[in-house]
Amino acid sequence: MLASLPWQVGIVAGVLAFAAVRYGVPWYLAQSGGSLGNAFASGQAAQGLSPIAWMLLGACWLAAAASFATRRNRARLFDAHAMEPRLKSLSWREFEHLVGEWFRRQGYFVEETGGGGKDGGIDLLLRKDGRKELVQCKQWRRQRVDVATVREMWGLLQHHRADAVWIVCIGRFTPDASSFAAGKPINLVSGQQLEDMIRSSPVTQQQSPPAAAATPAPGHGECPKCGNKMARRHNRKTGEAFLGCTSYPSCRATLPLPN
Repeated sequence: MLASLPWQVGIVAGVLAFAAVRYGVPWYLAQSGGSLGNAFASGQAAQGLSPIAWMLLGACWLAAAASFATRRNRARLFDAHAMEPRLKSLSWREFEHLVGEWFRRQGYFVEETGGGGKDGGIDLLLRKDGRKELVQCKQWRRQRVDVATVREMWGLLQHHRADAVWIVCIGRFTPDASSFAAGKPINLVSGQQLEDMIRSSPVTQQQSPPAAAATPAPGHGECPKCGNKMARRHNRKTGEAFLGCTSYPSCRATLPLPN
């Protein structure tokens, strides 16, 4: 459970667990009196709780390390698709991770329920500003999402008393699905919309070079960030040419072509 929460929670939980077992429990038992209380009051019995306290601390910090590694992998996956989205190359699990990371960068607390799988269900549970929202990720490469899926999520919204639901897919939605969702707290996100959302995410914009720094490459074509060579690239969607670092994806610096 701790590994699924932000890593800072695991760090704090470890410190609190250590303090509670190493100092809190002996103090409480010492106040109770009797032979057991006297043993803890003398400090001898308290030493026996020390290994347990250290074990709890280590377990919580291992969970925090696992959480940190998971968050870093999610961020790398998102960044890899921020400049050139390749949604159809993702597995259904990677697609869920990508969608979850986008919501995190919008300020949502994201819980990956793991109950959806590739066939449907609630994949993500979102919380923000006291609201609870449900997300279903559809990684169907060819089939369009029909109205039956939207009706299912509408029923889940009412069952879980959620404020809204999201259905995110790689492809598109049928006209009936869009019509049913109209006027309801149902957000339909197609593959093209998701790509646009990823590109326009606040964090991605912060990673892009500011307009004032968007000058032609230095005399020898070095990357302004890492010093490696810059090469001519093309945006897959617009066809627009630009200069990109040859060490991509470790460095994502871009520059416009000189006039």
